[in-house]
Amino acid sequence: MGTSALEFEKPIVEIEKQIDELKRMAEEKSMSVDAELAPLVDKLQAMRAEIYRTLTPIQRVQVARSPRRPFTLDYLRLCFTDFIELHGDRAFRDDASIVGGWARLEGETVMVIGHQRGRDTKENLYRNFGMPHPEGYRKALRLMKLAEKFHVPVLTFIDTSGAWAGLGAEERGQSEAIARNLFEMSELAVPIIATVIGEGGSGGALALGVADRVLMLEHSVYSVISVEGCAAILWKDGKSPETREKAASALKITAPDLLELKIIDGIIPEPVGGAHADHAAMAQTLHDVLIENLDELKRLKPEKLIHRRREKFLQMGRYED
Repeated sequence: MGTSALEFEKPIVEIEKQIDELKRMAEEKSMSVDAELAPLVDKLQAMRAEIYRTLTPIQRVQVARSPRRPFTLDYLRLCFTDFIELHGDRAFRDDASIVGGWARLEGETVMVIGHQRGRDTKENLYRNFGMPHPEGYRKALRLMKLAEKFHVPVLTFIDTSGAWAGLGAEERGQSEAIARNLFEMSELAVPIIATVIGEGGSGGALALGVADRVLMLEHSVYSVISVEGCAAILWKDGKSPETREKAASALKITAPDLLELKIIDGIIPEPVGGAHADHAAMAQTLHDVLIENLDELKRLKPEKLIHRRREKFLQMGRYED
């Protein structure tokens, strides 16, 4: 795991170090350490399962933000074939924090669009930390409309802390770009599946989230505001662990909470230890879930899709006394 391991993962890292050290000694001295390795491997698997079974909401936030998790381009490489990236919004410039283009899922042509973060400083600066400008959302909408023109399903991957709130973004109409996406996606005449693969933050996430099926990876989060922003507003302290923990619990941002509230339609299980523990296994699970949902949605006529999608979102937040 290296230096980027999360605080609660440190017991896991210690056992991994012991395993690596035993393997190194075995190679150097040409000796068998199977008897010593077996109990350590069993202990590692049990500890990883127990830790990830009992994650608190704030720990899920930390997992969702981990740079070791698979990003959109990773899933494009592992789940899809024949990806052709399309660039630009045809109005201002290309925004690298949102990637998209044609791809094939089990031979079927789809349009894939998703937020893209970076794993190091250079890449994060290029990707603007996965926080899109208006032109990013306008590029996404252009690709959705292109998919609709050719009757191709749209698959979106959500992974952003929120839309970029800089002066330039506001000058170029950030709120209008997001609102336009919400409106247009509600009327798009092709199947749409949105998957929260990491952190889904505020309108910056929802601009790719108006879909027939909204899915979440098991340890992802989806929220109207960051836990730090919520804590700063409610308790005037967005930095202390205590207020961040309170905010994470109060916001109901985890996949089980949102499934119970009927905000999302399904939870995609992650490998033991999280998606970052096994990119290939996570990609295979996602691949299978997308195919299953897509097969169901393709049976519906466009007008039925649009009606069900709009009703789905209109029902959110309603309650009975």
